Amino acid sequence: MTTSSKPPSPAARAHSFNAAAAQYAENRPSYPPALFDAIEDLAGHPLAGARVADIGAGTGIATALLHARGADVVAVEPGDGMTAQFCRTLPDVPIVRGNGNALPLADHSIDFLTYAQAWHWTDPSQSVPEALRVLRPGGALTLWWNTNALDVPWIGEQRERVLEYFAIERPVEVDGNGVSSALADPTGRLDFTLRTIRWSRHIPLDTHLANIGSHSAFLVHDEESTAAFLAEERNHLRTVFPDGIVEETYTVRLLVALAS
Repeated sequence: MTTSSKPPSPAARAHSFNAAAAQYAENRPSYPPALFDAIEDLAGHPLAGARVADIGAGTGIATALLHARGADVVAVEPGDGMTAQFCRTLPDVPIVRGNGNALPLADHSIDFLTYAQAWHWTDPSQSVPEALRVLRPGGALTLWWNTNALDVPWIGEQRERVLEYFAIERPVEVDGNGVSSALADPTGRLDFTLRTIRWSRHIPLDTHLANIGSHSAFLVHDEESTAAFLAEERNHLRTVFPDGIVEETYTVRLLVALAS
């Protein structure tokens, strides 16, 4: 079974999260401590006490971890729904409206510019110059993505079912997961270093289904087709995880570039 509709625009996909901000906040995965160890290692200085701007902060999943690490964080987020959820979750962390293509930040004011699951929503021809404008000399642009560990059989099989059902064009694979410095900065102005961190979490089946249902591929389709897919997926996964506890496995792919 597949859906048959015109592919949604990138703008529609980006805006789709605002209507599902609470679902996103409750069910999306977090990030392992090893990620922030790697960021500090590649940047050559700690997050504690550093001025950090978390761009495309969404509901604040990464922002909260940066704040807990001791960073002085300001969040930047364009969406109404995501901003409202962020303020409920992190009322003491400042958030301003904006996006990576036009940062509402002063020149050379930031030690770490972070994009958690967000850089691909920007236009690098604009976001790269903006990053270089706001970073202090020696400051770090840090981009990362939780990518599904497709070598785990059930995860790879689920991905194939999603691509087929929603008639999604198969993405170009880079390093197995579609993340590379060439895609992050087609201009070649930044010298990225790649680091990968593998981790997993054990969650109830309902949480897993709510997690995948919070992705834009689902949110831009009608509720009936999405519900039908998730019902079929529940039946698939009950055979894999009869106890109802799903092990989601991720590879965080981290790119770090330093400003001169």
